[in-house]
Amino acid sequence: MSNTIKITYKGETYAIPYQVMKSSRKTCSISLDINANLLFRVPLDTDHETIAELAREKSRWIIKHYQKALAEVKNRPVSNLSSVQRVALELKYKDAAHSYIPKRTAFYQRLTGGTYQRVCIRDQKTRWGSCSSKGTLSFNWRLILAPSDVLDYVIVHELCHLTHMNHSPEFWAAVEAVCPDYRTSRKWLKDHGKELVI
Repeated sequence: MSNTIKITYKGETYAIPYQVMKSSRKTCSISLDINANLLFRVPLDTDHETIAELAREKSRWIIKHYQKALAEVKNRPVSNLSSVQRVALELKYKDAAHSYIPKRTAFYQRLTGGTYQRVCIRDQKTRWGSCSSKGTLSFNWRLILAPSDVLDYVIVHELCHLTHMNHSPEFWAAVEAVCPDYRTSRKWLKDHGKELVI
């Protein structure tokens, strides 16, 4: 059973499922996954009271995006696949992602520069890709369900982090040099990313 956190906003109390992800990061962040679950990314020494205080401070943002996420879940097309069919289909797409994404990454690395150590395909809940300081590139397998230009944008985005570990103007200029229409792909992912489910 998921943990829930109670957040009161405009006199109404919401019990929202949440998870806490602790790491060596120095800052805190909040996001919502495709199923309207809250995710707190916090430093290793963060206690429950700090998380609760963060939730109170960001209550307006949380409730606004939680209600939007709930509406998206409610309006999401209902699959008539059986659980066995869904698992089989996911395995098929995951295999495709493991085969295709590393090849596409190698192709674009020749254009972006930088050096990566390996490519990982993961089942991330709130992220489409990431680039570690050690040169590990990670991609969400669900990107294989997205339009090809959207998948390419995410790959280029993470490759550019090999030389720009930030979102500076120089970083975005490097992305645009390879993906001139990256803003369109970025918007598509923001608008439709939560639909990439089986």
